[in-house]
Amino acid sequence: MTIDTTDRDLSSLIASNLPYVRRYARALTGTQDSGDRYAVATLETILADRSALDPTLSIKTALFKVLHSIWQASKVGSDPNDDFMVEAALKHLSRLTDSTREALLLHTIEEFTYEEIGAIMQIDASEAEQLVSIAHAEMADSVSGRILIIEDEPVIAMDLENLVSDLGHQVTGIARTRDEAVNLGGQDRPDLILADIRLADSSSGIDAVNDLLSQFGELPVIFITAYPERLLTGDRPEPAFLIAKPYKEDQVRSAVSQAMFFATTATLHS
Repeated sequence: MTIDTTDRDLSSLIASNLPYVRRYARALTGTQDSGDRYAVATLETILADRSALDPTLSIKTALFKVLHSIWQASKVGSDPNDDFMVEAALKHLSRLTDSTREALLLHTIEEFTYEEIGAIMQIDASEAEQLVSIAHAEMADSVSGRILIIEDEPVIAMDLENLVSDLGHQVTGIARTRDEAVNLGGQDRPDLILADIRLADSSSGIDAVNDLLSQFGELPVIFITAYPERLLTGDRPEPAFLIAKPYKEDQVRSAVSQAMFFATTATLHS
C-alpha cells in the first residue's frame, strides 16, 4: 500500500508501524532510550515535512527510509559528547563494513526484501543482498560468549540451543521457570540471556531476567514473545532486542549476534 491517504488514515498507518520502527532503532543503538530518540526524530521529520515520506513506497518502508537517513546522518561527524548516539555502538560499528548491520537487521528481524532494503538504504537490491551476506560473516566472527536460555517448551529450547551453539556460543543452561533461571544463572553467570515471556509455572521470564540483572548488573538480553508490539510502546523501560514468535532461524542468529555485539543493553526493569 503506497502513500495516498488522508491525514487521519496516515496517522493511523504510522501508529501501527511505529513499534517496528522502535524495534529497529533500538537494535541499531543497543538501548531503548537512544533507539526511541531516533523513532521520535523520525516522527518529527515527517511532521515538519510530509514529503519526507516517499510516496512510491509502502508506509512501513517509507518510515524506515526516513529513519535510516537520520541514522546515517548521525553517524557522520557526530559529537562524542552527544548522548543521542551510543558510544559503544559507534565503537563497534567502526569495526564492520559500512551499512552491513543495518542491512542485516532490516532483512532478518524486520523481514524486508532486498528490494525494500535497497529502497530504504538507497542502494541496489543486489548490493543489499551482498551487505547482508557480509554482515552474517562479520557478526559471527565478532564475539562469542555464554548464553542462558529461559524457555519452557522443550522443542523450542532445543532448537534455540542448537542455533546458538552453531554460532559458536556456549549454553550455560536451559530453565523452564523463574526459579530455575535464577538458580542456573547464579551457578554459572551468562554473557547473554535469551528468554521467553511466559514460563511453565505461569511465572514471568521478565521477572526472571530482572532477578538475574539485580545480581549481575547489565547483560545483553533477548526476549521472545508472540506479541512484540506490547513491549515496544515506549511507555516504560522495555527491551532493546525482541524476537517475535513464531521465529525464523535467521532472526535468532541475527538477534543473538546483534545483542552480543554490544557490551550492555537496555532491558526491562520493574
